[in-house]
Formats: sequence, C-alpha cells, structure tokens
Amino acid sequence: MCDNLFPSGPWRGYFLDRREPGRHRMDLSLEFTNGRITGEGSDPVGPFIIGGQYDPGSGECRWTKSYIAAHDLFYEGIRVGKSISGIWELGPYRGGFKIWPLASGDTDGDAETEEEEQPVDAVGELVGSGAPDAFSGR
Repeated sequence: MCDNLFPSGPWRGYFLDRREPGRHRMDLSLEFTNGRITGEGSDPVGPFIIGGQYDPGSGECRWTKSYIAAHDLFYEGIRVGKSISGIWELGPYRGGFKIWPLASGDTDGDAETEEEEQPVDAVGELVGSGAPDAFSGR
C-alpha cells in the first residue's frame, strides 16, 4: 500500500550534528505500509537499517536508525509539505534532520538559509510538548 503523503521508494536527505558542522547526506530506501516504516540506507557513518512507525493522519513519524554492527539512533519527525523534518537522538547527543522522496523531484539544493537548516530547534518543542502521543498512547 502506497500512501500519497508517505511514498515508498528512494528518499534523500541530511542530518545535522553540532559536533561536525554542515549537512551530512543520507540516501534511503523506505517502505511505508500500514503505519510501519522499514528500509535501509547509508550516510558518512556507514550503512544502516530503519524500523519504526508513522501516522498518516498527523504526519508524525518515529524510527530507529541502526548502523550495521554499531549503535542505534532514534528519529522523531513530522511530515511538512513533501519532506519529513525533526530530531535524532543518541544518548546526550541530538541534532536535526530532513528527508524527502526523490520521486517528488525535490532536490532540496542549497536554497535554505542557515536558520532554516536547524530543524531541531523548530521540532524540539514537539518532543516535550506534553501533547498526546499517537504511538505510545501517552
């Protein structure tokens, strides 16, 4: 089942990490089916697999990015327009990310400003907002 808001197939994006300035490209192959996200990809750290959940009604997404034979990162984001933006966390470390489906034709070039490149600040309130959580029932 392909969801128009969450199309399965190739996605591209980047993550931000204050310890290593700049955008760090991610290439992903994602499958969105019945509220579940699965897939694989690679970035400068190495190859990884993806497993998580999405809610087509709210646009909220959560997944674990597991590097092969290494550590896991936790991603939380929301669908806005053609992309998903949010935060990643690994223990005390966190940063922003943005991904988009390649089928959308969006290359997300370098048109964004430095301020827009910091999705972690914009979405940080989402994580601790106290709003009901569609994934855990909180």
